[in-house]
Order: sequence, then C-alpha cells, then structure tokens
Amino acid sequence: MVDYIVVGLGLSGISVCERLEENGLGYRVFEGGVQKASVVAAGLINPVILKRFTLAWKADEQLEIAIPFYKNIEEKLRVKLFYPNNIYRRFNSAEEQNNWFSAADKPGLSDFLNTELKPKLNSCIKSDYGFGEVLHTGTVNTELMISEYGIHLRKQDKISFENFDYDALKIEENHLEYKGLEAKKIIFCEGFGLINNPFFNYLPLTGNKGEYITIYSEELQMNEIVKSSVFIIPIGNNLYRVGATYNNQDKSPEPTTKAREELIRKLSAVISCKFDVVDQVAGIRPASKDRRPLAGQHPEYRNLYCCNGFGSRGMLISPMLSEEIIKLTETAEPLPLEVDLARFTKKHYSV
Repeated sequence: MVDYIVVGLGLSGISVCERLEENGLGYRVFEGGVQKASVVAAGLINPVILKRFTLAWKADEQLEIAIPFYKNIEEKLRVKLFYPNNIYRRFNSAEEQNNWFSAADKPGLSDFLNTELKPKLNSCIKSDYGFGEVLHTGTVNTELMISEYGIHLRKQDKISFENFDYDALKIEENHLEYKGLEAKKIIFCEGFGLINNPFFNYLPLTGNKGEYITIYSEELQMNEIVKSSVFIIPIGNNLYRVGATYNNQDKSPEPTTKAREELIRKLSAVISCKFDVVDQVAGIRPASKDRRPLAGQHPEYRNLYCCNGFGSRGMLISPMLSEEIIKLTETAEPLPLEVDLARFTKKHYSV
C-alpha cells in the first residue's frame, strides 16, 4: 500500500509530489500525457496583472513560496530551470504612465513596480512612452521540469505513464484499490482533463485555450521580458516565445492559423525587425468559473481530493496550494474559502 495516488504530472502534480516527499509520504503517479497546458506554459512568475496594474490574488504570499520551491527542484533534478528576469511593461500612452505611478503608491504593489521608468529598451522595440519595470519576476522552463521530473520518478519506480481508468478505481471506506495497487487517498491533478473525471466533472472548469509562437530573430538581440499586447520572452539562441492568446470557445488541442496570425500581427506592432516563426504550441488552461483554484475533498467520497483550476497563474499558485492541500489531507486543516471546491458543492451533493 502507498499513502497516495496522484493523477497528473503537470504543475499541480509535481507540486503535490514535492509536498508528499517533504512529509515522508509514499505515492504513485499516473500520467497519460493528454493535457499539455503545463508543458506549453510560458513559465512566467509574475505577481502583477499588467493590464490593470494590480496585484494578483495573494501573489505576494505565493511569490515567497514559489521561487525557493523551484530552486529546490533545480537542485534535486540537477538541471537549470529558474531564470530571474524582470518584466518591462511597454506603455501605450501618458495615461498608462500615470496609472503606473498611482499603482506603485498602493500597499503591496510598491515592492514590485519600479517608479524609475526606462525611456528606451531596444532599438527594435517601438515605444513613444517608455517602459515600467516589474521587479522580482522570472521564468521557469516548465517543459524541461516536467520531463526531468518524470525521469526522476521513473528511476524510483513511482510513476506509470498511462491514462487513468476511473472505472478501475474501487473506493472503500478506509482505502482505495486500483489495478492491484492499494492507497489511502488519491489526489487528481489533471488540469483541463478534470472535465472527464466522473468524480469531479460537476465543478465549473470552463477552460480557455492559449497559443504561443516561437520566433527566431538575429536582429532583436533582447534579453529582457517585454509585455505589450503580447509577452515577448527570450529563451536563448535568438529565439523568443511570443503569446499568448485567450480563447474561451475553442477547446481543441491543435494550434490554429487564426491564433498564429493574431500573434504575428500584435508582435509586428511592437517590434520593427525581421523575424521567422519557427514553432507554435497550444494548450487548454484549467480556468474556473470564478477564476479561483478548485481544490479540496470530494463531498461524498472522503478519500478523493482535487487540486486544480489554476488558470494562467499556475506557476505562482501551485507551490502554495500544494502545501494547503496536504495540510487538508493529513490534518484536516481547512482550505481557504476562496479555493475550496465546497463553494460549488451543495447544489450537487448532500454531505
């Protein structure tokens, strides 16, 4: 018998595994590779909503946990994953500049918004109003982290690379049985795949599709992350990731010509140099109806749990929420009300 079954090895699954190991708990992961949102994520660690110059939900608390968390994974896997790199917000008007200064005076935001504006960043980037710098940000190579973590678990015989068969799960009062494996509890970390989970598909996981392109440009020569109508993220060797789109209607996993054209158009309005599109990826973000995570205990089956619904801010949220979910599963310490899936439960189940 193991203590836990973990279903899914995206940002949520990796975070949960880390917390289980910290607490000396045994587990086995099942990963089918169906959902790719974590793999194709830009990996940005950014506490500020740059459209409105506001602090994301509990972002300051999440940031304190997230950066040491990813550095610890780096040390464990012995690969470079975290790259500190501040974000430069390109201003489109004098009004945006004024809004930046007003936001920088607010509690919480003053630590993240540099009031010394930068008039010019790069000769290839068009700007009449300069840039504001967001401090304490960076990127994580999510694709490499997930790949290396899977290898790490395989070496320890803690992972099965296969789709989880819900029909094969037998739920007993004090334990679970799954294909010859016994476990005390199970945590589903499936991203948008949760919509196919018969135990949790009642939750309002709406999802939105995000697409990125990767461009090659020898002229751009940019080391900073820039946010305008799109993010431009340097990834080395004259390559830059550009995105992302948001589409609430299309839930197909394939990249689209429409998104590619949209990103090229927006990028061309920002940079003046030549570039070639060399790649395009797509994934469905597991966004919830109220844009808060979906985590907690199943209302009927008390040894079933869910850790999901991170939307576009999984890099920040998952290290903190994984701590909270293990406190719930091990000591029954309640989750914060804003993330507890019980907020959507009463009309579906009588507990």
